[in-house]
Amino acid sequence: MSDQAPRWLTLVERETWLSISELVTTLPGALDSRLQHHAGITFYEYMVMAMLSEQEDRTLQLSELAELTSGSLSRLSHVLTRLERHGWVVRERSPRNPRARIATLTDTGLAKVVATAPAHVHDVRELVFDAIDEDDVPELARILRPVLERLRPPDRRLRVNRGVGVG
Repeated sequence: MSDQAPRWLTLVERETWLSISELVTTLPGALDSRLQHHAGITFYEYMVMAMLSEQEDRTLQLSELAELTSGSLSRLSHVLTRLERHGWVVRERSPRNPRARIATLTDTGLAKVVATAPAHVHDVRELVFDAIDEDDVPELARILRPVLERLRPPDRRLRVNRGVGVG
């Protein structure tokens, strides 16, 4: 931080910031609660399985999976342990890099994602997209893109997936 006086937020910026803060605090909990009710899994568990479901071989190196789910390797490890207990995911050493570990979504895990996706997409639509005008969706994406890019590590590129898991 520099020795210059802070650039305080304008009234509009403050109002916007408080809205963003409330959104990032409440939306994950709302999605988590609904997924727990519909499918008995957490939002993060669902996102892990959804990201795996979108890969051709349903497999990712753990570091990549952590990036795609915006989680730490530690958090991912705990979640994978729970998912393995259900038979939805298996972890093993990578055949291409013996130092790396990979996670693979099992057939049972894919069936769980496919069964859960419709309710999850309904919830996302109800909580987010039904609340805003359809014409504003591309604008919202345009606005969020540079903010997310600024938050990502420099070596990470924006990835857009359109598979079974996230709708």
